[in-house]
Amino acid sequence: METQWGIFSSVTQVVHAAKEAFHVYRRVSLRERKQMIQAIREGLRSYSHEFATLACQETGMGKVEDKIIKIKLALEETPGPEDLQTNTTQGEGGIVFSEPYPYGVVCAIHPSTNPCETLINNTISILSAGNVAIHCPHPRAMEVSKYITKIINQIIVDKFGIYNLVTTVDSCSLSYIKEIMNHPDVELILSTGGSDAARCALSCGKKIISAGPANPTFIVDETADVERAAYCIHKGASFDHNITCTSEKNIVVVQDILPQFRAALEHLNVYYVDSISEMLQLSKILLTEDLEVNREYGGKSADTILKDAGIVTDRSYDLIAVETVRIHPFVTKELLAPLITIVKARDFDYALQIGIEAEQGCHHTAGIHSSNSERLRRAAKAFGTAIFVKNGCSLDGIGICGVGSTSFTIANITGEGTVTAKDLVRKRRCVCVETLSSYA
Repeated sequence: METQWGIFSSVTQVVHAAKEAFHVYRRVSLRERKQMIQAIREGLRSYSHEFATLACQETGMGKVEDKIIKIKLALEETPGPEDLQTNTTQGEGGIVFSEPYPYGVVCAIHPSTNPCETLINNTISILSAGNVAIHCPHPRAMEVSKYITKIINQIIVDKFGIYNLVTTVDSCSLSYIKEIMNHPDVELILSTGGSDAARCALSCGKKIISAGPANPTFIVDETADVERAAYCIHKGASFDHNITCTSEKNIVVVQDILPQFRAALEHLNVYYVDSISEMLQLSKILLTEDLEVNREYGGKSADTILKDAGIVTDRSYDLIAVETVRIHPFVTKELLAPLITIVKARDFDYALQIGIEAEQGCHHTAGIHSSNSERLRRAAKAFGTAIFVKNGCSLDGIGICGVGSTSFTIANITGEGTVTAKDLVRKRRCVCVETLSSYA
């Protein structure tokens, strides 16, 4: 029989293969699980540039050099089996263990924006938790996703002799995803995809861990280190053409420091727009007639956007900043393009109000630049987001700064936040009774 290397032509085949693989995998020790995760990390390291290049070519979004960083981050900083915890409570009558155990077959839905890093990140988390994975890539990233799936399978088979721990289907439409999610042998759904996939997942009556829309909003108040704030915002918003879901999208600036903040941004290769005519030019190509986002420009470069908008520049830029009002669609919609909005506020209290409105209640990512500790606390509490960054870059929120673990699934809808292996297990209470007690 010809080896499929984890890729199957039908939902029935892929679920059957995954279920059979789980029956084998559940007998694998935790020590062997750790060895497998290490083998995957080591085996994929040399492919980072190739994966990034293929992803850019297939999706038409992002920058190769930035995707390499994210892929390496997923490989090196995604927690493995060590993320799992067993808690023990001991009393006179015995011992109680609270221990993790796997769900089984996990359906993992991926976005087009971060296909490689999300697949790698989720694979490590799912296998570390003792589960097996059925990956459902975005149609725009099918080929690179299948390629990664094949390589992961080859690594596992070569070193451990277990087939189909990581699987996918040959083509992945929304109807296929629905069928997989609703299959009785699929126990857990991990959704990092778009709103349609998330809605389908939430309606299927199973355990769901789901990410949803984001509109990351950051405040810069008059006490902030303005140069540092501008540097951090530029770094996060220009990274991979701003298609990372956590990247800065809206900036609310206290008006007293706006001139200084603008100058700092322009010094960092940001094209600043404050004229009505250029705003209209950008709106014409980035928004549809009914004021929805034109997805054709998702992940395109700032230079491409400026050129297509008819804005003539004398040099290259990697980010566009648009000074506008709080109700503009650029503020209220997630563009997924290298464009940030600048909304001015008279004071911090008003900035916080605008920022919360701009975040749209997604509870995904937000942040603040301020030297006032009380404001840092107030903003974090008021936004109530899964990721909140104080005086740093949005990229720090997913571990690029070297602090904390990495996750590319930010479960803002279901509340898990940055998802790792510990979120992908059931919790089991085991009681070892040593002394019988009387309940009379």
